[in-house]
Amino acid sequence: MTNKKIHLCLAHMNGNEMKYIQEAFDTNWVVPLGPNVDAFEKELESFVGRGKYVAALSSGTSAIHLALVALEVGHGDEVICQSFTFSASANPIVYQGATPVFVDSERDTWNINPELLETAIRQRISAGKKPKAIISVHLYGMPAKMDDILSIAAKYDIPVIEDAAEALGSEYDGKACGTFGQYGILSFNGNKMITTSGGGAVICPDEEAKKRMLFYATQAREAAPYYLHKEIGYNYRMSNICAGIGRGQMTALESHISHHRHARDMYAALLADTDGIEVHGNPSEKHNSNFWLTTITINPAKTGTDCDTVRKHLETTGVESRLLWKPMHTQPVFKDAPQFTNGVSEQLFSQGLCLPSGPCVSDEDLEFVVSGIKSCLKPHS
Repeated sequence: MTNKKIHLCLAHMNGNEMKYIQEAFDTNWVVPLGPNVDAFEKELESFVGRGKYVAALSSGTSAIHLALVALEVGHGDEVICQSFTFSASANPIVYQGATPVFVDSERDTWNINPELLETAIRQRISAGKKPKAIISVHLYGMPAKMDDILSIAAKYDIPVIEDAAEALGSEYDGKACGTFGQYGILSFNGNKMITTSGGGAVICPDEEAKKRMLFYATQAREAAPYYLHKEIGYNYRMSNICAGIGRGQMTALESHISHHRHARDMYAALLADTDGIEVHGNPSEKHNSNFWLTTITINPAKTGTDCDTVRKHLETTGVESRLLWKPMHTQPVFKDAPQFTNGVSEQLFSQGLCLPSGPCVSDEDLEFVVSGIKSCLKPHS
């Protein structure tokens, strides 16, 4: 038995973070805005490419919120949202007084089902409620089927917000996730691919859109010699110290991505001979997931066990694992929201488990985790 805790995805500091943090202290730039913020945004813009502009914010949730604000989503509007996701994808819709319309997943990527998406759009239009936006998520870093999603969105002239909170470093058709939609969302929470301790960013189509985002993120203060406000704004800007952490993390981003992909491949190899357990992988050559978390499904009929039994057993051995996201359309808080379902996300939730995948997880740890999983299996009689 291991004597240490094996975490799901623990933040990994590489040492470069203190250089930029110290610079912030030495120059007294400890408040929001500052040279670290500007530089961090430029580094992110260089990383995602495609001529995009990036605004660093206080969280991924605030990024989704501001994207909805920019798209003028308001009271009485409807926004289509992938159901199989974390609540932060959907909550900002309600902040704006709008209603989420939840759409279920397809089995290849576990992301929004394009056929159901079009069904939902047609039905809402026929009811006189054309959706104001579509929030598509790259779940656990796996790219959604963006060709199909964008084609449908264009057909009905509905903007797309890409929730790439878990997908920094993931690519679809050779292009960075978060750069396909009108706006893209990144998260730098403590368990993400890189961290700023807390924080996020919004990927914008052009410089003017970025300026508008930063306007709303700094209390919508007008350009005047006094505090003048004509619109409602928010306190959503990233601090110079947090951005310093991010700059240090950027120097290790490629190695983090490589490690997460290695962890997934090793899990797949170690579990290849285990009937009833499937390690989720890229469904096509277009998909290149960062595998933020390696996810597996456990078939009780073939393994004689279930995902929660495995989770509880791993916990007793010091291993942190997690059930998949409970679909939004099954959450009590969203019980009255329109939903278009096919049973895929509910089945995945009932059978899926997230495994330790972060940079602090060693090959020996991966072997220990798999050993714990296999110890729960009951051979067929």
